[in-house]
Amino acid sequence: MEIRVNVPDELAAQAQARGVPVEEYVEELLAQQVTSVPTGRQSRTPEQIRAWLDSLAQFSEKIPPLPDTISREWIYQDHD
Repeated sequence: MEIRVNVPDELAAQAQARGVPVEEYVEELLAQQVTSVPTGRQSRTPEQIRAWLDSLAQFSEKIPPLPDTISREWIYQDHD
């Protein structure tokens, strides 16, 4: 893959200070970004998972039961 960009003077100066071509310096910067991105997911303990599931089901006893067959009339029963 080839990507062409206008290289800012500061970026070129940083590459020159390190004694590497701009392309190599940019590749290094991109590689650092890819490896340093956190996944955002952490392992949860079984207790944390249980607490989360319990919070989801907190008011489930207030949900009315579904009828045997779902009709259009049942769906719109509370609408005028």
